[in-house]
Amino acid sequence: MTIFLILAPYGAFAALLLVTSATASLFAAAAICLAVIAFDAMRGLSIKILGVGSVITFAAIGLYVAFVDQHLGTASVRFAVDTGIFLVSLGSILAGRPFTLQYAREVVDAKTTQQPGFLRVNYVITWAWTMAAVLMMVGNIAIVYMPSLPLWSGLLIAFAARNSAVFFTKWYPHYRMTKYGAHTVSALPSAN
Repeated sequence: MTIFLILAPYGAFAALLLVTSATASLFAAAAICLAVIAFDAMRGLSIKILGVGSVITFAAIGLYVAFVDQHLGTASVRFAVDTGIFLVSLGSILAGRPFTLQYAREVVDAKTTQQPGFLRVNYVITWAWTMAAVLMMVGNIAIVYMPSLPLWSGLLIAFAARNSAVFFTKWYPHYRMTKYGAHTVSALPSAN
């Protein structure tokens, strides 16, 4: 369920962007992010870097589109969102707190969090998500600068990048466990 909650705002944003305005899509995604944060808080879980960063990203871009450039193209809006998420992900790495670490600490026991590879696994997984954001940005740049490309090509790149990151998030902890014989150090509950 955690992976669904993490990806729900982005899925809603992408779906709404196909049928309604960018402003409505962005603010709906920000509202969903806030709902996920509230849901985590009600369950006694931590407020996540990714959740807060996503709210800020969606709301800031939504305000920009609403008040500065109402005619910003959908590929440009998606590029801005992907750039915001890239910055959140990379920023968490540079700050020494990879965003996956919060999720991982909530699903594994205290002994597992003390293992030497635990932090490294979370850095590697966060890098995978950072690279997925870069690929999504590239897909959107291609749509902006090569308008003859069909819309679905950018969506296909985003889908492939995101799904690859989800797969890697599930696979890598198990790979580490097999290779080093340690307990699984999953970054997401659905990865177990």
